[in-house]
Amino acid sequence: MRNGYYDDMGLNTPVAEALPTERATFIRKTYMHLAGAIAVFAAAEAAVFASGLANSLMQVLRGSSSLMMIVMMVLVFAGSWVSSKMAASGSRSTQYAGLGLYTAIEVLTFVPILWFAANFCKDNVIAKAGVITLVLVAALTAVVFTTRKDFSFMRTGLMIFGFIAFGTVICGLIFGFQLGLWFSALMIMFAAGMILYTTSNILHHYSTENYVGASLELFSSVMLLFYYVLRLFTSRDE
Repeated sequence: MRNGYYDDMGLNTPVAEALPTERATFIRKTYMHLAGAIAVFAAAEAAVFASGLANSLMQVLRGSSSLMMIVMMVLVFAGSWVSSKMAASGSRSTQYAGLGLYTAIEVLTFVPILWFAANFCKDNVIAKAGVITLVLVAALTAVVFTTRKDFSFMRTGLMIFGFIAFGTVICGLIFGFQLGLWFSALMIMFAAGMILYTTSNILHHYSTENYVGASLELFSSVMLLFYYVLRLFTSRDE
C-alpha cells in the first residue's frame, strides 16, 4: 500500500472495485472514525477551555513575534504531514497514532479562534459555524456519492491554491496586513473543493483496508472548512 492507495499487485482491493458489502463496510468505518475524531476534538477543546489552558496559551501567543508565529505554523504543517504519513502506514496502530496526532494538532490550532469567538462574539457563532459546516459537508458528500464522479482532476489546482493561500498567510504575518472576508470566502471554497476531491479520492483510489487514513483526510478537510466558516463569522466582530 502506498499513501493509502491500493497497490499494483492487487493485494488490496480499491473501494471502487470492492464488493458492495466490502464497500459499505469501508464507508461505515471511515465515517465512524471521522465522527469519532470530531467528538474527541470537541471534548478536548472543552477540557482545554474548562481547565484554563486556553487562557494561558493565548497569553503566550499574544506576546509572540511574527517570526514565532511563522515557526509555529511551519511546525503545525510539518506535524500534519507526519500524521498523514503515519495514517497511511500498513500498521493499524501507527494509523491510529497518526489520527490521534493530527487531532491533537487541530485542538491546538483552533484554540485562538475559539477563544476569540467565545469571548468577543455574539449569537453563539461557534454553534452556527458548526451547523453550517455539517450541512455543507453533507451536501458535498451527497454530490460525490450520487454522481460517482472522480474529482482527481482537481488535485493540481487545489495544490496550487493551497500554496498560494499559505504564502498569503505568511505574508500577512510578516507585513502585518489583515486577511479580510474575501480571504475567508476563498478558503471556504477551497475547503469545499478539498472535501469533493478527498471524498472522491477515497472512494476511487483507496484500499478498503485504509479507512483510518481515509478518515484522517476527510477530518482534515472538514476542519479546514469549519475553521474558515467560523473565521467568516468572527471577522464581523474584529
